Amino acid sequence: MASTRIDYTTMDWSSAVPFYGPAAVYDGKDIVQLKVLSDRRKEGGGIAWLVKMTPPPGKLIKIVAVALSDEHIFSLQGGRSTKSGERAQGSGGYGLNPKGQPHSAMIAQETTALVIYAGEPDEIRSMEVLDIAEAA
Repeated sequence: MASTRIDYTTMDWSSAVPFYGPAAVYDGKDIVQLKVLSDRRKEGGGIAWLVKMTPPPGKLIKIVAVALSDEHIFSLQGGRSTKSGERAQGSGGYGLNPKGQPHSAMIAQETTALVIYAGEPDEIRSMEVLDIAEAA
C-alpha cells in the first residue's frame, strides 16, 4: 500500500454529524467539525481526524462515549474542562481510551485535537450543550 500524505491546512472543515450525531449542530451551527485525515477501516485499519469543537459562549459540550477501538487524543489547542468550565487539560495533553473504555469529555472553549482510532471510532452515547453554571 502506498503512503498517504495530505496538507490538512488546505482541507475544509466538515460537519461531524455522521460520527457524533445530530447534537453536533446547535442553533443551526456546526459545533463539532472534522477533517478526516485517513480512513483505512475497510482495509482493517483505523481512522484519524482533526476535530474542532466550538461551544457557544457561556456553554460547554459534554460528550459521553465508549471506545470501540483504542483511541489516542492529542490536544492541539484548547482542551478539556471541568463541569464549572475551568481548564482540566490544555493543549499539549495526550489521552488514551482503550477499547471498551467508557469515557467522557467536557469542552468549554474552542478546542482542536488530533484523534486516532486503531479501528472504529467511539460509540457516542450522549452529547449535549449545557450552561456552564448548570453543569456545575
